[in-house]
Amino acid sequence: QVQLVESGGGLVQAGGSLRLSCAASGLTFSWYAMGWFRQAPGKEREFVAVINCSGGNTAYADSVKGRFTISRDNAKNTVYLQMNSLKPEDTAVYYCAADRNIVLPTTPQAYDYWGQGTQVTVSS
Repeated sequence: QVQLVESGGGLVQAGGSLRLSCAASGLTFSWYAMGWFRQAPGKEREFVAVINCSGGNTAYADSVKGRFTISRDNAKNTVYLQMNSLKPEDTAVYYCAADRNIVLPTTPQAYDYWGQGTQVTVSS
């Protein structure tokens, strides 16, 4: 079965950095666009970033543009989210998701598979 396993979350001070990883199994990874979403307590899940199958195209939420970078290694079946200049408002559970699509989906409903999430906490 398909599994997406996130790692790399933790507690960091404002201005710091974290790199999240999402390891995929049970699917042909290079066929899937991969996205990162986040959900803070009491809020809806929101789009963060997405990368297409080959890694040649990306899209970001305005709130993270210029601070976060999404990348993928199809040989390792892994997608990454490098997060720099972190702010307290970035605190959330971060989820990776896979979508069998050639476009760059930014809505949760478009995605086929989800990971269990990893907590990111940014202290002020």
